[in-house]
Amino acid sequence: MNRHDDAAKLILRLVLGILILLHGISKMTHGVGGIVGMVQDHGWPGFTAYFVYIGEVVAPILVIAGIFTRLGGLLIALNMLAAFVLVHHAQLFMLNGQGGWQLELQGMYLFTAIAVALLGAGRFSVGGAGGRFN
Repeated sequence: MNRHDDAAKLILRLVLGILILLHGISKMTHGVGGIVGMVQDHGWPGFTAYFVYIGEVVAPILVIAGIFTRLGGLLIALNMLAAFVLVHHAQLFMLNGQGGWQLELQGMYLFTAIAVALLGAGRFSVGGAGGRFN
């Protein structure tokens, strides 16, 4: 693997991690009361709303740091799948006013998280290339 591959992984990790973490910070600031209602409306136990903190705070920090990166990417992907089910299911097959997918941002988060989970952190990470916790 060359240095450009590692730099690309770093960029991918930082962009995904920071953008998702901002959502998590908002939830830490304003709480998850609205999410509790959504999960209960779907027949899920209310406490499952608090898993959003794992998907939007813990996982992005792992991804940004490059430690347990594959797990962090997987957790973000699972968080996005939950968001699709809870919030965006009606828009799944819709196009926006410009002809793009209505969920292109959410889809970008989901598939970027999957890519991070598959690629790992790379050399520019706390875990280092081939690191034990990478």
